[in-house]
Amino acid sequence: MRPIVFIFVKTTRNKRAMSKRKLVNYLIGLLLAGVLYSCSSTRFVPEGKYLLNDTDVEIDNKLVNKEELQAQIRQKENLKILGVTKFHLGLYNLSSKKKEKGWFKRIGEAPVVYDEYMTERSKQQLKLYLKNKGYYDAHIEEELTVRVRKRKVDLIYRIETGKPYRIRNYSYHIQDKTLEPLIMGDSTKQLIRSGSVFDVDVLNAERSRIANHLRNHGYYNFTKDYITYQADSSLRGAEKQVDLVVEVSDRDLESEQDSVLPHKKYVVRNYHIIPDFVPAPLVTPELLAKNDTLQDAPYTFTFRDKLKYKPELFYNINRIGDSTYYSLSNVEKTYRSLIQLRQFRVVNLNFEEADSVIDERTGILDCNFQLTALPRQGFSVDVEGTNSSGNLGVAGNLNYQHRNVFRGAEIFNLNLKGAIERQQRLFSDDKLDFNTREFGLEGSLTIPKFLSPLKSPRLFNYQVPQTSLTLGFNYQRRPDYTRTITNFRFGYNWKSSTERTHFLNLVDFNYVNLYEFNDEFINSIKDLYIKSSFTDHLIFALNYTQVNNNQNLKKRANYRYWKWSFESAGNLLSAYTGLVNHEKAVVTDTVTGQTSSYHKILGTRFAQYLKADFEYRYGYMIDKYNSLVGRAFVGVGLPYGNFDVLPFEKKYFTGGANGIRAWQVRSLGPGTYKAQTGAYPNQSSDIKLEANLEYRYRFFWRIEGAFFLDAGNIWAINNKDNRPGAQFRIDEFYKQIAIGTGTGLRFDFTYFVFRLDLGMKLRDPSLDPGKRFIIGNYPINKDHFALSFAIGYPF
Repeated sequence: MRPIVFIFVKTTRNKRAMSKRKLVNYLIGLLLAGVLYSCSSTRFVPEGKYLLNDTDVEIDNKLVNKEELQAQIRQKENLKILGVTKFHLGLYNLSSKKKEKGWFKRIGEAPVVYDEYMTERSKQQLKLYLKNKGYYDAHIEEELTVRVRKRKVDLIYRIETGKPYRIRNYSYHIQDKTLEPLIMGDSTKQLIRSGSVFDVDVLNAERSRIANHLRNHGYYNFTKDYITYQADSSLRGAEKQVDLVVEVSDRDLESEQDSVLPHKKYVVRNYHIIPDFVPAPLVTPELLAKNDTLQDAPYTFTFRDKLKYKPELFYNINRIGDSTYYSLSNVEKTYRSLIQLRQFRVVNLNFEEADSVIDERTGILDCNFQLTALPRQGFSVDVEGTNSSGNLGVAGNLNYQHRNVFRGAEIFNLNLKGAIERQQRLFSDDKLDFNTREFGLEGSLTIPKFLSPLKSPRLFNYQVPQTSLTLGFNYQRRPDYTRTITNFRFGYNWKSSTERTHFLNLVDFNYVNLYEFNDEFINSIKDLYIKSSFTDHLIFALNYTQVNNNQNLKKRANYRYWKWSFESAGNLLSAYTGLVNHEKAVVTDTVTGQTSSYHKILGTRFAQYLKADFEYRYGYMIDKYNSLVGRAFVGVGLPYGNFDVLPFEKKYFTGGANGIRAWQVRSLGPGTYKAQTGAYPNQSSDIKLEANLEYRYRFFWRIEGAFFLDAGNIWAINNKDNRPGAQFRIDEFYKQIAIGTGTGLRFDFTYFVFRLDLGMKLRDPSLDPGKRFIIGNYPINKDHFALSFAIGYPF
């Protein structure tokens, strides 16, 4: 293929026009370069062979999972981006034929050459999968389309499943009659019923369910290998039906010997806890000489020198004794709680059968807690660069952690933060280097128990709850004002299931004090809601958040995530001031001329509001290299009573790396409002609607790529906001949605992901009605783009 040369023509009108033309030419060049990747795609395909261009599965039965069928195919085409462009094959084809291990070969993907043998293997695998799903008479044909001149083939597997075999009668044959009440009493949860498809995967899942149910009721040694199925498909007058018998025997299929009859139930007698466990090969006579023992029946503690943890910690954590007999679920609860403590590098729970027994049907187990502790104390130092709306700076954190402060696995964290930043004064041309200072100190204590006079074991049945206390102080010196923030939080967090986490803060206290204002700066603020962020205020809130997330970081699979939160502030303080007949302060706003009165606590006006958020995410894994992730967010804050606006830190904003990325952070909205040119980006309000869709794909090496589409805006909840077009109106808000698109790169450094996104405005609600779409109405220029940097994925 002939090389193509791009010629970029510069004009000499002015520098701004040149920069715009450069940007447009660069984007066009990238687009055309992407098209070239698909050229010469057969460059490395041997003569007489064909590139496997596309594979697909077509099936006449919507009940069969097509994604699982595609996973059975043993030869697939090269990786595609957006389902079209074979970018990685294009990189590979840019390499030299003379070099076997060139750089493009390492980061690209070699062409997939069609192999007839692999097609037959795929058909066999598809037939096996369909048989396991009950479709024994499935018919599979491959359709091969050969494009000789292009040296490419397209392959389609056409599947006719036919009718599946179904279960007519479903019954049990249980040799040990003592198991029968347990198994039959749990039949409402069984996965198989008369009329169900004869699905091998479901049959195996049912075996595991029965085995776990029995192990939760004392049968420690029972496994699914004691369970088999007898299927009779030779039924007269019955088309494709099976009579299925579940055999629960006393013989382990993997064992050559019969088990002791009948199956035994076990009780757990003693607990041997070793909080500084050392594996046997590493034990030395010197270590054994340091061992000491503490007995408190049924617990025995073995430790060296001194027991580092209070015995009560393990009494509270241990859930194995919650049931009379051994229970697998109680063992799992105990294990989860030990992991949650963040105290141990190794957590191992194992059981030993005692020589003695209670009777013929009841055995005895002793449980060993083998725990290897993490270092008790540690320091860490973090240094990071900062970029706040173009103002560059540097920040550092000194972190101290003590993992066992009071010998009850309490974790104490102390964080000392310092930052400097270069920030231009808004009303001065002075060039001040690093004129912004920030210092902060925050301490937190996490206690692995529910500190409250109220006890609710059922609420914390899944895992031990945590009580957390946080106290912090932050000093911020900026060119135009100085601000201090004091905060205190007291609350709880716990998990009620594998996927569900709860956070409850009974006290969330923030005290914000501002002083040393630049007079020109404060007098220039005409927007009431923005000006409210530069007044002293106090927040005394209660909030609750619930997070449901079924994402498994160890497995690439589709996932759902949703979070909702609720917050109420100022109501207790309002009730208190009303009871004591507290005198109100009366002030007149210098901007609006309006007079208002309000209560003060600690000499400061307190906020009063209700606030609720909801966020939903869905991740769809197209294949192991491509995924599609969507997100929706709705948030509303309602100020009332003692403070007629939301505090600045509680307001919503959008734009930036985690919002609508075509706008800089806090520069969009509210509604159709447009701030003055050159104004400091500080737009925030009471209502937020936002939706994001992002396609992610593997680029090469540690780099991932993404294309995204963002939409949304913020609005004021009432007419107290004096910004034109800021109010939310049910018949207008959908016309004020901002839309942006763009592309980005993610650099995966294992411990963190560095993200770079370039967003482009598609629809700007601050423009005139009828001309809010950029493309087709305005020439594209640099003002329509925004570049953002961040750590981690946006959602």
